Amino acid sequence: MKRIAIIGGGIAGLSAAYELEQHRQSGTEIDYVLYEASSRIGGVLQTERVEGCLIEAGPDSFLSEKPWASDLCRELGIAGEIIGSNDDARKTYILVNNRLIPMPDGLMFLVPTQILPTVLSPLFSVSTKFRMAREYFYPPHDVTNPTHGEDETVAALVERHYGKEMVERLADPLLSGVYGGEASQLSVRAVLPRFADMEAKYGSLGRAMLAQKKVTTKNAGTPTRPIFSSLRDGMSRLVEVLTSRLNPERVRTSIPITEIQRREYGWLVNTAAGGSSFDAVILATPTPAAAHLIRHSVPAVAQELAEIRYTSSITVGLVYDSSIGLPDGFGFLVPRTENKRLLACTLVHNKFPHRAPENRSLLRCFLGGSRDEAALTLSTEEILSIVRRELDEILDLSDAPLAARVYKWPSSMAQYSVGHLDRLERIRHLLQETPRLTLAGNGYRGIGVPDCVRTGREAATQMLGYLGFLTETPVSVPAPLV
Repeated sequence: MKRIAIIGGGIAGLSAAYELEQHRQSGTEIDYVLYEASSRIGGVLQTERVEGCLIEAGPDSFLSEKPWASDLCRELGIAGEIIGSNDDARKTYILVNNRLIPMPDGLMFLVPTQILPTVLSPLFSVSTKFRMAREYFYPPHDVTNPTHGEDETVAALVERHYGKEMVERLADPLLSGVYGGEASQLSVRAVLPRFADMEAKYGSLGRAMLAQKKVTTKNAGTPTRPIFSSLRDGMSRLVEVLTSRLNPERVRTSIPITEIQRREYGWLVNTAAGGSSFDAVILATPTPAAAHLIRHSVPAVAQELAEIRYTSSITVGLVYDSSIGLPDGFGFLVPRTENKRLLACTLVHNKFPHRAPENRSLLRCFLGGSRDEAALTLSTEEILSIVRRELDEILDLSDAPLAARVYKWPSSMAQYSVGHLDRLERIRHLLQETPRLTLAGNGYRGIGVPDCVRTGREAATQMLGYLGFLTETPVSVPAPLV
């Protein structure tokens, strides 16, 4: 009987445990223990019901185009509980000079694909609109250039194509909303690999997007998926069902791991109460925590993991009477040039209407990130005061909320800096010398729920392969996303 330790009870660790449990029930001679330092399982996936509204403390949904979360839901028998975002009401605003300006139609993430809406939009200056028109003639990268294929920041790529204003008003607030980071720090090859590939092939990002749209049009018979998917009763429903499929005796909460020590044929997992021996270990924690646990046993890997930075996040849920009068659409993003502490605000009652009754409006506001780590030190009262003041300035919303919730997530969002993929390759080579240790979580190739599900299940499969239960050859770090 082989024993596997899973350290970290977030969605990645739970997914790894579920994969191992499926094999165990099928007769594979394995056992496992899932350790979680806190008193609850699920990490940032946490849902509350307040004033008839469903408030998400962490992620409220996942990208529909990434299949791993929805595939897991189908396996768990809760596919019927998956709901999509109300894309008919989809509109996103950017705050410019304290005024909400809608993103123009045809803007695919950062790339304009329709001329007229972009030209007529007050979101961009005349000089930026001229840059957008000229971008269609941007030549492909010269493959003979020695710098071709090198990594760079998202800001560098976007500014090269569209100018600094596009970075400030779109790239930075969009990436701040997703990663809690800055376009000037994040790796384009790790965060937006398609953009790097499109530039290499087409030169112009606009021409590349139009070519992609033509392919999509040819497949017009395929049903259109909503951009975002979630679960009817909240994202914590996934945690609840996953946990119910595990043996409770194999899930141990409120047990911090102090260190894992390498042994000749396995690992010693140490807690304050003592150590337990395992044949293999899956580290499903944030990379700084993983680095700390293996600092003595695998120092070279620990050093690489410690270099992956994380930022913190604060989510604020606010319930109002529906009579307050709010804009339509999914919400707004706040560029740093606006000198606000708010990063973004989601109008949940528009994005997922079922999450608030007809007589309620539900807002989710976000603070923190790389530009405001100090926000984490603020009290709940101070955070609510800031949020209410800035919502009043932006939306003319002076009413007091009927209910409010503040959730702090320290060091929760991995930052993929320039050279991130090279670092992962170095980690992969180093782990080949330590085959009974593998990694999962949001620190590697994707921070969303589907990516964490994928890395957890892949890590479990890798360990089964290393221990001789599977025939395929595993890899130590999750494979790149397609």
